[in-house]
Amino acid sequence: MTKHAQIRLNDLTLPCSIGTYETDDIVPDAHVLDIVLYLDKSWVVIDADQMDRVFDYDPLIRKILQIAAAEKYETQEYLMSLIFHCCFEHIEVHAAELFLRKSPVRDDGSLGVQVTLTRAEFEDMRSAQN
Repeated sequence: MTKHAQIRLNDLTLPCSIGTYETDDIVPDAHVLDIVLYLDKSWVVIDADQMDRVFDYDPLIRKILQIAAAEKYETQEYLMSLIFHCCFEHIEVHAAELFLRKSPVRDDGSLGVQVTLTRAEFEDMRSAQN
């Protein structure tokens, strides 16, 4: 039995510009994000209907949207790394799964990157980069 609960956000269209395209390339109409946050069940199974008993994800969503719009990015992977950083700024988050995709790829379809990281894995990767 897992000790984690999940908070899911699906199909959030990010206000971002990613990539460099040639004249004949298909430029994506949208970059869409799915997030799964893993946190202790005590943030979901609560004994009173009060906001201070739950994880407030609204500030996280605002920060992600702000970062997405802040600059033009070359890669989805770098933006995803920044989003992981936002997720782990919240001590309640034990792990996070991100799926960032763009569409269309040609006439249809989507293409993206998906990663799941624990807080420890994220911190180890950050330490190795410094």
